[in-house]
Amino acid sequence: MAKKRVVVLASGSGSNFQSIINFAQNGASFEIVGLIVNVPEVKAIERAKTANIPSKLVNHKDYATRTDFETALNQALLDFNAELVVCAGFMRILQAEFVEKWEGKMINIHPSLLPKYKGLHTHQRAIDAGDKTAGCTVHFVNAGVDEGAIIGQAEVEIMDGDDADKLASRVIIKEHILYPLCVDAVASGKIILTNGACLNDGKLEMIKI
Repeated sequence: MAKKRVVVLASGSGSNFQSIINFAQNGASFEIVGLIVNVPEVKAIERAKTANIPSKLVNHKDYATRTDFETALNQALLDFNAELVVCAGFMRILQAEFVEKWEGKMINIHPSLLPKYKGLHTHQRAIDAGDKTAGCTVHFVNAGVDEGAIIGQAEVEIMDGDDADKLASRVIIKEHILYPLCVDAVASGKIILTNGACLNDGKLEMIKI
């Protein structure tokens, strides 16, 4: 079976992008055919170059409106013949019209145990709330922010004396394990989005590590 063509969207250093690159080099059901960034000269571009992955800059600042930017972004994805879009630290909220074009074919990772703590400052919010655990969630992207069907989650214990940085440093280790597994599961067809729900081998259950 042909490998699924994955295009990664990133805005920064791309540490999750790197974990997906590493996974793809060891018999994955997908191949990374391109990287698209919206910020010039970020480290993710270097990672792509090292792995011989083509990259393209679609700088949101070059466009008068969000719609114009997303039209260019969509065209870049089509130019790469993307079959699965993987957001790895892509710091743009995408409009419903764009997201609907890629329904069931776009995934994201978020640093909380969704549905808790959508948006920013997730680790500090978990600490402030007195939670015992934190973690990360991989989900399909829909028109809501951090609201799509959940593909997988990984938990870490919140320890006495944790601050947001200490907690983040442990969560990111889990992200680097979880995200490639979820990308592979979606690329292989093991996990699909059906009527807004995530099915894992036909069952309503998420990947957990």
